[in-house]
Amino acid sequence: MTGTGLHPIVAAAAEGDLPEWSVAGSERRGHVRRVSALMGEWAAALALCPDDQARWRATGLLHDALREEEPDTLRLHVPPVFQDLPDSLLHGPAAAERLRLEGVDDGEVLQAVAFHTVGHPSLGHLGRAMYAADFLEPGRDLLNEWRASLRGRMPGQVDGVVREVLGARLRHRVDRGTVIRPETVAFWNVVAGERR
Repeated sequence: MTGTGLHPIVAAAAEGDLPEWSVAGSERRGHVRRVSALMGEWAAALALCPDDQARWRATGLLHDALREEEPDTLRLHVPPVFQDLPDSLLHGPAAAERLRLEGVDDGEVLQAVAFHTVGHPSLGHLGRAMYAADFLEPGRDLLNEWRASLRGRMPGQVDGVVREVLGARLRHRVDRGTVIRPETVAFWNVVAGERR
């Protein structure tokens, strides 16, 4: 069981319970549970304290809590800085804002949830792990051998794995001819610069 320092929503999410306001069908719930399990495995492998392990599991569960909400509804509830996001990317900032309004004041968890799709240059260890876990969870049927090899390098090589995941996501966006968010470019510049 987790300590008393965790917000009740975070503590419940660490135990596998999504908030009542979540909008997630059975497939989405399966995805977030797999991401949460992966985050929990990594946190345990890093020998984080019980509360931090709970925070990692909770972040994995909460990141897509509003993924299936209508974009027009989400857009009403995100801070102005996120108003120009494409519909498919609104759910992270919207979930983070909802958690904040519910009293969750864990900035690292909120940032990891908000930026799990686009990345951000200030993401710490938890946020980077979340960024990787969302892409690497074993239920995704995409480049399975490569993704399995990246999972095998976690959590010990988080920065290298994040660099590869981010590079693949950037190439995909370039190949599709879509706009790359400034946060994503800045995230790349930080993780690429760490390689030196």
